[in-house]
Amino acid sequence: MKATLKNIVIRFRIPLLIALGIALLGLPFLLTNAYLLRVATMVGIYIVLASSLNIVIGFTGMFSLGHGAFYGLGAYCSALLALRLGWSFWVCMLAAGVFAGFWGAMIGLATLRLRAIFLAFTTLGFGEIVRILILNWTPLTRGPMGLVGIPVPNLFGQKFNSMHSYYLILVLIVIVVVFIHRLSASKVGRAFLAIREDELAAKSMGINVFAYKTLAFTIACFIAGIAGSFYAHFARFLSADQFSGNESFTVLTMVALGGTGSIVGPMLGAGILVLLPELFRFMSQYRMVLYGLILIGVIVLRPGGIMGVKGLFERSEPLFKKHRKRGQKRQRAVVGGAERELQH
Repeated sequence: MKATLKNIVIRFRIPLLIALGIALLGLPFLLTNAYLLRVATMVGIYIVLASSLNIVIGFTGMFSLGHGAFYGLGAYCSALLALRLGWSFWVCMLAAGVFAGFWGAMIGLATLRLRAIFLAFTTLGFGEIVRILILNWTPLTRGPMGLVGIPVPNLFGQKFNSMHSYYLILVLIVIVVVFIHRLSASKVGRAFLAIREDELAAKSMGINVFAYKTLAFTIACFIAGIAGSFYAHFARFLSADQFSGNESFTVLTMVALGGTGSIVGPMLGAGILVLLPELFRFMSQYRMVLYGLILIGVIVLRPGGIMGVKGLFERSEPLFKKHRKRGQKRQRAVVGGAERELQH
């Protein structure tokens, strides 16, 4: 049996985790260039963001095309609370998560009783609404000029520098990954997977599909809001263009590339797609074209992504084959019955 990356990771997970932990902790001392440390921090932000979207796509089988909007809501909420009210970063971060989670719950309550495609359309439209509001609500968001001078985090009076921000995003990654791992192994996580595999069967087993879908979407939006808050105080500047549909498409591509339904997959996808433009800066104007080609290639050639885990894109072909076989059996039964009737 041919070993996959997933098998290798599972078999050597403890040594790999130890080596990875040592490497990540020592990375700021190896990167003498401040810009490279900033890129590493951005990789961490996208890992949190992609992992949150994976709860919706990979674990529950829903499809969201506007995750960047909740990321932006968290960023603007945190920045405005810090600039206008002078709230601490830690309080702003929690408030940003709650704010983004609230709007995620509202979108879920409005659409998740309908067919899955309506969630995709609604989140796509919601993302554009958020962008236009940010761009035109000038008294609050300063419109095209954006928000500047967002305060950096501080702890016990010590302001964060680039190294502190890097270690903070590492802590957030650990918290998010451990939470998602525990969630996937819990009763709630098993309900998410049951809904992804067969929604009708999940209903027949007594699972409240609507409630669990709404919960999954709310959790994902809450984590996206947390990531947005961190980004706002790390970048110290926000504009509407940073949270356009391209951002949602980028995060979606990260999840698909790494593997929907995998905890490690979105982390790999985020790392690759953040570092790739840095390595090929001469192709920066074609970045979205490259992401589109990657997404198409993954769906067509390797639906399980790098990790090869069954997820949203992986399940379509087996389900098609299953229904086709059922149809063929039914057709043979009908033809056989007709032949018997003619013989009699």
